[in-house]
Amino acid sequence: MKSLVLAEKPSVGRDIARVLNCKNKKNGFYEGEKYIVSWALGHLVELESPDFYDKKYEKWELNDLPIIPSKMNIRVIPKTAKQYSIVKKQMLRKDVNEIIIATDAGREGELVARWIIEKSKVNKKIKRLWISSVTDKAIKKGFSDLKDGKKYVDLFLSASARAEADWLVGINATRALTCKYNAKLSCGRVQTPTLYLVEKRDRKIQLFRPKKYYKLYARINNSSFALEDNGNSRFFDKKEIDNIANTIKNKPAKILKVNVKDKNIKAPQLFDLTSLQYEADKLFNFSAKETLRIMQNLYERHKIVTYPRTDSKHLTEDMKDTIYERVSACQTGEYKKYAYSIIRNKRKLEKSIYNNKKVSDHHAIVPTEQAAVLSDLTSGERKIYDLIVKRFLANFMENEIVSILDIKADIDGKTFLYKQDKIVSLGWQELYNKSANEEKNEIKFIENNNYNIDYLQIKEGLTEPPKHYTEGSLLKAMENPTNELDDQDKEIKSLLKETGGLGTVATRADIIEKLINSGSISKQGNSLKITSKGIQLLDLVPEELKSPTLTAEWEMSLKQIAENKIDKNIFIGNTKDYTREVVSLISESDKKYKHDNMTKIKCPNCGKFLLEISDKRGKKLVCQDRECNYKKNLSTVTNARCPECHKKMVLKGEGDKKYFACICGYRESIKAFDKRKSKVKNQMNKREVSKFIKKQKEEVNENPFAALGGFKID
Repeated sequence: MKSLVLAEKPSVGRDIARVLNCKNKKNGFYEGEKYIVSWALGHLVELESPDFYDKKYEKWELNDLPIIPSKMNIRVIPKTAKQYSIVKKQMLRKDVNEIIIATDAGREGELVARWIIEKSKVNKKIKRLWISSVTDKAIKKGFSDLKDGKKYVDLFLSASARAEADWLVGINATRALTCKYNAKLSCGRVQTPTLYLVEKRDRKIQLFRPKKYYKLYARINNSSFALEDNGNSRFFDKKEIDNIANTIKNKPAKILKVNVKDKNIKAPQLFDLTSLQYEADKLFNFSAKETLRIMQNLYERHKIVTYPRTDSKHLTEDMKDTIYERVSACQTGEYKKYAYSIIRNKRKLEKSIYNNKKVSDHHAIVPTEQAAVLSDLTSGERKIYDLIVKRFLANFMENEIVSILDIKADIDGKTFLYKQDKIVSLGWQELYNKSANEEKNEIKFIENNNYNIDYLQIKEGLTEPPKHYTEGSLLKAMENPTNELDDQDKEIKSLLKETGGLGTVATRADIIEKLINSGSISKQGNSLKITSKGIQLLDLVPEELKSPTLTAEWEMSLKQIAENKIDKNIFIGNTKDYTREVVSLISESDKKYKHDNMTKIKCPNCGKFLLEISDKRGKKLVCQDRECNYKKNLSTVTNARCPECHKKMVLKGEGDKKYFACICGYRESIKAFDKRKSKVKNQMNKREVSKFIKKQKEEVNENPFAALGGFKID
């Protein structure tokens, strides 16, 4: 008898098949003596669409809401039906007596596999492969310690409860808003409070009025002392600061305290996904989605980092046995000397880094035991791998030591402070090419001595507004949205902290992307700003949907389902009641929605004015009447590069009058473009052609649908 191993993606399936010695390659699976290895393509099965329950739901009507099925059904996703049929056929084979779930070890991975098993009506023994990296060693170890599938039934129930609840609220609220206001409006229990975070920050910036402040400095013995009052060095009353300056200008400065101390600064914590996305956004301007995509490549394809979708910054105790193997794998490139030194000197991680209680599904992101071939990495992969390796190695190295000099002076009853920091030992900062001072702070003052003031100086400044969210800072805010709540919301703050904020590490990037694509927020440079559509949407949705409280309460319930503390049906029953309430609030509202992107061009089908829509793919005109569905492209962002500035060009016009345009001012007809590209193609040498073909193959292999066929490049 054989075991059917179900992976989540073809790349992982191939790796497992190789380790299990399944050499017989078939259409959509590999087979060996003991194992059959197949895979999903992400989700192969999803919740049924509303029209499955009643054909009338094909048309969106407010009077038909809410849509609340008595029992939620699942269906095969049409575009991946071929792979589903392959997996189902292997599961039902008479010589297969057990199924080993090898999808991503987490709530969503469990849902992927269990829905396929449920839809296939398979009733066979289930085991679970639970690993955090896909190196050969990790796979072998995982198969030697397979878990009983029964252990993860509650995790599946939690996952399906999340999916069903999001379906109920998301579909009904979105349809209610869209029908009520005849506009494409989308909301959900995570995306709407996330939008609210952006709106609240933008409102603070909009209402902000800069205030002039003043700082008073006393120059004493070539050192600049700042006036401070209760820890504040900024003063907003010009007369007050002038009076102080006039009063003390001829008075001596008495040194009350001279203190020099060394501060030990530890390396920052290991990365979880959110902190890694934040760092990549700050340093490289990578979107959250882009960082996650790169991480998936490093994890699945190169196998040099551990599972990316983690919310933990700690490691488990059992990882101590493999820790030096991971350091050894980093002995390449610029990290070689540091990794070698760690192993030679037997340096250890701090005990606090190992904490089983602070690891849920997966530990922090660290290198695997497999050495990286740096030349195989793309520029983006190299940057992200660099962040992970340096953060990992830094935690083995000595602390950075900073010498801090604090001097406190009294001038006619006023307190003036001087502070200076000097790095005297780089420690882990050596990894980041920081420089240190060879000497400690020079002390030029003696306690209780008086010194003359060389001169006084008043400096002016303006208070600055809070900054717009970037993708990185919004991810941080979603992880911990408590700063945006009122102080009295202590219970809600505690709940949000316990449940991990808005969304999960696996979904936050998608939420931000969805808000951008729907036109609720716009990305201007690196800043995220709410649009007029987003502001109106927040005004139209029920108040509770804007608050992070709802998603916190949900996550708490889902956690309790996963721990078998509450029944899934109770949670779904409460969600159905809430759905009815949401639909009722929207349908009974007397608020209005106004399109702010309406043109003076009439729709050729229905005569209503068209709307101009912009997204990352370009601009288009669409009819404001959602039932008309007329649309026309105005411009499309292409991959064609401008020959002058090398930026992506936009394709505009129609038919033979199509032309490429660049923001630098360059324009080129499509005929001239084709002629130029044809000439360049003919001039390509063999090496360039080979490089081009290799790149195309890589792009195809990265496409999860390549396994369905029709994507082969010879």
